[in-house]
Amino acid sequence: MTSPSGMSRRRFMATTGAALAFPTIVRARSLGLGSAPAPSNRVTLGLIGCGGMGRSDLSSLMPKAGVIALAVADPDRSHREAARAEVLQRRRAAGDSSPACDAYNDYRDLLARPDIDAVIVGSPDHWHSLHVVHAAKAGKDIYGEKPLSLTIHEGRVMSDTIRQYGRVFQTGSQQRSDRLFRHACELVRNGRIGRVRRVTCGLPAGERTGNHPPFPVPDGFDYDMWLGPAPWEPYCEHRTHYEFRHLLDYSGGKLTDWGAHHIDIGQWALGEMESGPTRISATGTYPQDGLWNAPVDYTVTATYASGVELIATSSAENGVLFVGDDGWVFVTRGRIDAQPKALLSEVFLPREDRLEISNDHHQNFLDCVRSRRDPIAPIEHAHRSISIAHLGNIALKLGRAITWDPPTETIAGDPTASAMLSRPMRGPWRL
Repeated sequence: MTSPSGMSRRRFMATTGAALAFPTIVRARSLGLGSAPAPSNRVTLGLIGCGGMGRSDLSSLMPKAGVIALAVADPDRSHREAARAEVLQRRRAAGDSSPACDAYNDYRDLLARPDIDAVIVGSPDHWHSLHVVHAAKAGKDIYGEKPLSLTIHEGRVMSDTIRQYGRVFQTGSQQRSDRLFRHACELVRNGRIGRVRRVTCGLPAGERTGNHPPFPVPDGFDYDMWLGPAPWEPYCEHRTHYEFRHLLDYSGGKLTDWGAHHIDIGQWALGEMESGPTRISATGTYPQDGLWNAPVDYTVTATYASGVELIATSSAENGVLFVGDDGWVFVTRGRIDAQPKALLSEVFLPREDRLEISNDHHQNFLDCVRSRRDPIAPIEHAHRSISIAHLGNIALKLGRAITWDPPTETIAGDPTASAMLSRPMRGPWRL
């Protein structure tokens, strides 16, 4: 395959293979990274996917000490040029005379550059696995937006590849770097509400839209590249950019969008970050007509071997509620509550189960790029958390409960459900 930019997949793999023939840490040391940071501690960045969250992450990382953005990539010319213009504007405002910021249609051109240390993956969900795997093989560290993956199979490949190539991966689950969420999780982990019985994750409901006829592809938008591994469908504006979230070809709806945040907090508090539930059931409804087809309302019940239930539902207040024998704690963005109220001022002892402290999610990523430590939201944790949402979508689609084995990541005795753990990719793309 030859990309619109003229770079073939063969050339890309040859380039990344050549880069991997030498330990990345040698190059990283020369730029202040790796196990022996140089005084400059410089981290050079590229952005893949220049929409809302990708731009937001870039804006948060660029002002950090030692960071320089060298390139952006997006199949929508207006998005990539806007991101490039922001980089250059920030440089001018700071009196920075750094090298130019290049803009690419094809992300493989960006990954082939040996002068880029780390990338932000802010692309739509159906692209995450390819972008992350190719970036890891190209020797890049990755700040990857959530939800991690489109399928459980893709998430497993992503996590295994990050480990195989020794890359740092921070998931954009920024609630792990929030003091209130950390305090709530430590209350639960240290038994302050007694034995945990139930965790309720309140998520937004899905949305409906009408039927939208095909529309001419806007000038400067490489729609075929935007679709990438997803099935071919005619273009209309309500299919792409943020609204991809409501179509199951590209995402899992609000269940995966917000479930990536709140289910992750549930897993963190329960200490199940590298495991999961054993039974998943779901109820809900889908739009009866219109373009969007992700669930509109839903309740997923995930039961752990311990008997604890984690419920992800569009029928509860946005946030995470932990209920135990001796009380409860509720946490959401900007607010925490508990019963008894004294839990809110609870002080933990050093010998108790304490969570790592991170108060700046993007800085934590940079610190780990330099130290080569695992960040506060590592990829394996993200994979295990989003797997619950994926399993909920499978159970909802099938209309029956499924039995899950966390160690092997398999569904017992249900070949139909098992087949839904992965999806085919539109050629020539493959994982």
